[in-house]
Amino acid sequence: MPEKKLRVDFMTMTPDALSLIYAAFRQCYHAGFVADMWPRLLSGDIDPEVQADFVSKTMESGHDSPVEHVSMTFAVEGISRACSHQIVRHRIASYSQQSQRYVAENDMEYILPPAIAKIPEAKERFESFMEEVQSAYSDLREILVANGRKSKANEDARFVLPQAAETKIVITMNCRSLNHFFHLRCCNRAQWEVRAVADQMLALCKEKLPAIFMNGGARCEQLGYCPESPKFACGKYPSRDKTSG
Repeated sequence: MPEKKLRVDFMTMTPDALSLIYAAFRQCYHAGFVADMWPRLLSGDIDPEVQADFVSKTMESGHDSPVEHVSMTFAVEGISRACSHQIVRHRIASYSQQSQRYVAENDMEYILPPAIAKIPEAKERFESFMEEVQSAYSDLREILVANGRKSKANEDARFVLPQAAETKIVITMNCRSLNHFFHLRCCNRAQWEVRAVADQMLALCKEKLPAIFMNGGARCEQLGYCPESPKFACGKYPSRDKTSG
């Protein structure tokens, strides 16, 4: 029953992503029909650097809705159920998560919080409880199977599984939703585990589509101040109230 480590992999994105975003932006300001421009974009007739520069500068104005036309997909493993519950609260997205109904937790992997890991007595108690949970789960499954639940045993035995139980999930978000996700989850005030997921996803986004994500991250990074009230500010940037005074 080992501790599991985080892994975030980039899977795919909308084809011709930069050109598609550029075309969508241009349609907002262009008298013509961008479908006529599309073959030139695909052929490389319009320099990708020109496209990227136009997109970046337009986004700086606050106009970002055209980036919704491009989506990115990630595979994530080594996160807790506590973390996945936070991720799926971001509603403009698609998720496919490993099911505890259909996948038996015969050797449950789990996430060990760093704050617990660094205190020997806390780590020992945590790990002993994980063993207790595994034993209870396995016993309940066997009892349920013996009493006729068979393939349905997982869905009832899983009620003893903890939030620490490791899960795997596929995430698809459009670029605008991704930037919103990073604004919230890359913040120092975000919970440590979901922040680690967001940081890895952002690094992949910057690599794949820098025109959209090079300045991505916590909202304060773009604003130069913390949008939270002083009570909730982490101190990295001046708070909103201090800058307005």
